[in-house]
Amino acid sequence: MNFSDDEQVFLRDLIKTSRQKLHHVKWVDRDGTDRVTTFTQTESVRLNTLAHRTGVSKGELLRQAAHISVAK
Repeated sequence: MNFSDDEQVFLRDLIKTSRQKLHHVKWVDRDGTDRVTTFTQTESVRLNTLAHRTGVSKGELLRQAAHISVAK
C-alpha cells in the first residue's frame, strides 16, 4: 500500500488509540440529557486532575464544562 507520510501517521494513530484502554464517564448535559463520554488514558488522567483540583466528580466537571461558551 502506498500512503503519504500524513496518511501513515493518521493510520498509526488510529491503531495506537484502538489498543488503549478506554475510560467511560457518565454525566448529565445541561439540557438534562444523560451522556456517556469515552476517553483515552491520557484524556482520563487530565480530566481526573482537573476534577480533583476543583473538588468535583468527573461527571460534574463535564456538566459544568457544557456551560462554557464556544469561542467564535
